[in-house]
Parts: sequence; structure tokens; C-alpha cells
Amino acid sequence: MRKFNTYPISLDGDEVEKKREEIREYFHKAFDLFEKIFELLVSDKVFYKKSEHTRHPMIFYFGHTATFYINKLMAMKIIQERINPEFESIFAVGVDEMAWDDMSGANYQWPKVDKVREYRQKVRKLVDDLIRNLTFSLPIQDNSDMWIILMGIEHERIHVETSLVLHRQMPLEFIKEVEEFPLCLVVANAPKNEMITIPASHVKLGKDKSHHLYGWDNEYGMYSQDVEAFGVSKYLVSNAEFMEFVQSGGYEKKEFWDEEGERFLELTGAKYPTFWHEENGIYKYRTISSIIDMPQNWPVDVNALEAEAFCRYKTQKEGFPYSLPSEVEYRAMYEYAGLKDIPEFDDTKANLNFSHYFSSCPVDSFDFNGIYDVVGNVWQWSKTPIRGFDGFEVHEAYDDFSTPTFDDKHAIILGSSWASSGNLIMKHSRYAFRKHFYQNAGFRYVTTNSKEENMQDIYESDELISQYCEFQYGNTYFGVKNFAIECAKIASKFTTNTTKALDLGCATGRATFELAKVFDMVEGVDFSVRFVQVGSKLKEDGYVAFTSKEEGDLTINKKVTIQALGYQNLKHKVSFWQGDACNMRPNLNSYDLVLATNLIDRLYQPRLFLETIAERLNDDGVLVITSPYTWQESSTKKEFWLGGYKDENGHEIKTIESLKSILSDKFELLHVQDLDFVIKETARKYQHSISEVSVWRKK
Repeated sequence: MRKFNTYPISLDGDEVEKKREEIREYFHKAFDLFEKIFELLVSDKVFYKKSEHTRHPMIFYFGHTATFYINKLMAMKIIQERINPEFESIFAVGVDEMAWDDMSGANYQWPKVDKVREYRQKVRKLVDDLIRNLTFSLPIQDNSDMWIILMGIEHERIHVETSLVLHRQMPLEFIKEVEEFPLCLVVANAPKNEMITIPASHVKLGKDKSHHLYGWDNEYGMYSQDVEAFGVSKYLVSNAEFMEFVQSGGYEKKEFWDEEGERFLELTGAKYPTFWHEENGIYKYRTISSIIDMPQNWPVDVNALEAEAFCRYKTQKEGFPYSLPSEVEYRAMYEYAGLKDIPEFDDTKANLNFSHYFSSCPVDSFDFNGIYDVVGNVWQWSKTPIRGFDGFEVHEAYDDFSTPTFDDKHAIILGSSWASSGNLIMKHSRYAFRKHFYQNAGFRYVTTNSKEENMQDIYESDELISQYCEFQYGNTYFGVKNFAIECAKIASKFTTNTTKALDLGCATGRATFELAKVFDMVEGVDFSVRFVQVGSKLKEDGYVAFTSKEEGDLTINKKVTIQALGYQNLKHKVSFWQGDACNMRPNLNSYDLVLATNLIDRLYQPRLFLETIAERLNDDGVLVITSPYTWQESSTKKEFWLGGYKDENGHEIKTIESLKSILSDKFELLHVQDLDFVIKETARKYQHSISEVSVWRKK
């Protein structure tokens, strides 16, 4: 077992070359383990099966972690060429049941497994070469090229765990035993649970950028809170303890389930936890690769809705309020247990990091100052929706890691599981899932007087996104009309066919909705989920709330509704997707219009986009490009600029002339005009820019 066990890499150190070798070993161990767990599938045919209907086939996940490296290295301009653009498109975006997740099987033609294996080895070699040769200094900081390598490694370790969940959900006939993945064999009656008192304390969450371990963006920043004394269960809830709830008809009694829980029961027909199997009235237990007699003393695996229902059942039964712990209560318990962070933490004294088993184990195996499994065994659901701390900033390489989950629909899971490694076992790690999702997760309960804050409207706190919300949905200034609306009007005027349009670089989605006034179907695509989620929220929730900066820290809260905008009857025409304009998915095609708004000078390879966009358009389709041509090396390496420089002969190169040169073979230039736009920074500072609009018809 210990061969799969690896401590996370410290960002500190005195010797760069020694650190380089540590990172190489860390990388290859993660890569090896990820591939090893796919040996659980009985044949390559199983790669094309879904273990759960809301997920991709297994082939997607097998390719995804490798393409992640390439896509992030490309986005950060650490490499200049892709290995396989098709793979790096179709394997790019996973699924969290967001509105922009593409689950249509018709949109994918999955490659052969051997081709993906070959691809993975090419990625392995490329990343290994980078680790060997990248220049970096210690400590490694989040602006280092090596940080992106670590990001890829930690991302793969996340998918080691989540893929094991998917394997466990696959019908047993498609799974085989793997000798190196042993189960715990200790099965007995469960201990009786009892309550332990955690004294009042002051809890601080978050960390700063000087921390010695890699972190995802949601871990940084600060939050503090006084926590009253509370009671916490000594053990995780065991299969035996949860059995009482099941046998009392807990899944049939509506009083134990909230509205979301009732929807879950209606959709799934669940009568007991997903990893339980009923045979002739007797419950058995599904491990990764077998069904065994019910291990009464192992922790139950449930989603958050089931955990909450149990707490309501226990409250009714005992006449005393039980609930899931909050994030701060869990930290108070963690501190009470005297746990140390890595590298001081001894992972052999907990069921995590593959130190012992490839399964759960008895809930009374690992004691932390009188409380068992404070970390490890299974993740623990909390009642806290994930949000950013004060000082939260997205990392530009992975700006959609956290922000899509800041929606009050994703609950934090705490403490790690037997399948957790890397960042997942660190003190400050923060992961959240929708409440009906299954992970290697169970729960413990608390008795407390604290109430979790309910947020009615989630105001967009990301300054850049808020600025664009104001730009697209806020006031107009200095007599300059709304830019998104005007772009949609110009584009519609030159388009003769109105079946399908693409709003590429859609930002917060205003032009996408405006185009739906004319087109039967409009797809809004942006590289950043931070932007995509705004238009999607307007469609799904009917409103967008954001802050408009006034002066210093002073802001105004604003809210726009789909009814007030007049889009209520258009939303069925509109969809939003995350995508890379330089490497779009194959299903993004057959458009009568492509509107590329203020996009061309922000692409990492604009010529590649221009040379391939005709493939996405129907005959006589129209391409509209708007841009103020503000070329900058932070977005586009200078060698890829289309204008704004002098060539080797001293001639000034203007972008419009480059557009004509690149597009003239496939497009006819119809129209050129200037179009002003104003972006508010504060109440007394505005950006007034002029885009050039060029309209092209496909020949």
C-alpha cells in the first residue's frame, strides 16, 4: 500500500535541483496511480460506458487529466504547440451539472482507448521534460511556471479519488479485482456513538500566499469567527447507526427531507444509500470491486441530502437538535484534536493517502484526542456552502476552479477519505459538491446553537466580473449606447439566415440574449466560466446581482432581472458553454453568424482562430469581429500579434490589414465602422474606448 502513498511537495527548500527531483517523483506517482485505477475496468469496452447517467463515459476521465496539463500550459504560454488539439478540446471540460456542462453524447466521438493511452504517454514525456528544464526559484510561488505543473499534479490527484467513486458506481460485471488495491478486513459490530464537547474558541480559516504547501484559490484569504461550545459525535455515523434510519422508513417520510431532498428521492427512487445492495431483505455493501456482507462498523457513504435527513430523524427521535457541522465548527474540532499540518502530520495514523486500504475501515480505528476520524476514512459533509474568504482571488490559469461553486448549492466536504492524497489531505483544503453528489463521503453530527447564514441574493464579488456586469447590464454613460446591444444590432443587420448564431467571447451574456431576438438559437461561449456563469444564472435563476464600484471600498449593489430586460420569452433559445476560441469543440458549428466581440486581441493564437473559423460557418454565414486592438504580451505573445508593430522593413502593421490578408481567401469584407464603448471603473473613472467593427461574409 505504501507505494501509492506520497506526501505533498513543500514549496520551500534550499536546493532547486533537489526540489526538481521531488516534483518529478510526485508527478510520476500521481500519473501512475491514475492509470493504475483504470485497470479496474474489465476491458476497453467499459471505457465507453457511463457509471452514472449525469457523467461522461469513463474514456473522458481517462483523457481529461492529461489534457488538463496541456490546456493550462498553453493558456499560461509555457508551451506554444498542442499535442492533439482534438483531444484537448473534447476532454477539456468535466461535469458538475452546471448549465454549461455538455452532456449530449451526440456531441462527442470518443477516440480509441489505445490512442488515448498513447496520448497520455506523450503528455507524460512533455511534462517530465518541463520539470527537468523549467527555470524556477524557491519558494515556488503562484506566478511560477512550476506552479502550473503542481496544479496539474494536484488536479490529477483529485481525479484519482473521483474516478474511484465512478468505478464504484459501475455495475460490478464491468469491474475486476486489482491485487494492489486491498480492502480492510476488520468487520464487527459498530460502537455506540456518543457526544464529545468541544469548548468555545476563536477560529481562523484561510492562509496567505507564503504558505509552504500548494493551494487552490479558495484556500487563500482570511475568515475568523468566535465559535460557541458545541457537541460533536465521537464517531462518524456507521452503517449500523444509519441502518436504524433506513429500517424506520426514513426514506419514505417526507418530514425528514427538504425540497431538494424530495426531488432527489423522486428522481432516484432511493430507499437506502447508493453503495448498499439489498438481497432478499438483507443489506450488503459495495466496495470498489466486490459486494460484501454489511460492515456494520464502517462509516456509511451518503450524500449531503441523506445526511441532513438523518439529522432531522435523530432530532425528532431524541427531541434535541442535531445538524451537520459548519466549516468553522469542524476547524474547532480539528484544533481540539491537536492535529498538525503536513509535514508534521503522520498519515499512517489515519485512513488516508492510501496508507492502509483501498476502502473504509472501522469508525473506532483512529483516535484523535477522543474523537475518531477527524481526518480520513470518509469525507464529512458540512452544512456550509462554499464561498471565498476575504481577499479571495482567482488564479488566472484556472479561473473556474472555485467561482462556479459559489452559488449556495455546493456544500463543503471536510477531512479527506481513504482515497485522498496530495492537496486533498492538507489542513486548508476546501472542496465542495452539490448535495446529491456521491463521493467517498459520510458524516458526523453536532449539537449546536449556531445558525448557518442564508444568502438570498449572491452578489458577484469578483471585481472584473462585476465590472463587466455593469458594462453589459448597468447604466450607460456619456451618451454612449450599450455596446453589447449595438454589436448585436450590427450583426443582425448583415445576416440573411437566422437559424443559429454564436456569441464568441460572450462575457456576461448580454449580446447572446439580444441575438436571440433575431435568431432561433444562440450559443454564448467564453473561455472563462467566471463569465459564462453570469449569463447562465440570468437564464436559470432569472436574475443577476452584482456590485458597482463607487469609491475605494464603497460599492452599490445592483440587480437585474430577466423580466425587466425583456428576455423571459427568449431564454429557451439561449445556451452558454465554456470554450477556447483557438480550439473549439467539434459540435460548435453550422452557424449563420459568429460574433467575436473584443476577442481577437486577447487570444493566445489569433491567426489560428481566423484560419479555422470558416469551418464553423454555413455558406453565406457572417463573421463579425470587433476590437480596439489593444495588443499586450500578457494575453498574446508579440510574435502572434496581428498588428501594432513594425515589420523587419520598418513598415507599420495594422490589424485590419492583417485581417484582410488572412480572411480574404474565404471571406468577403462587407463593412467597417467604429463603435464606442465605456467601461465604468469607479464613479469618477471610466474607460472610453473605440472598437473597430468589421463584417465578413463567407464566400
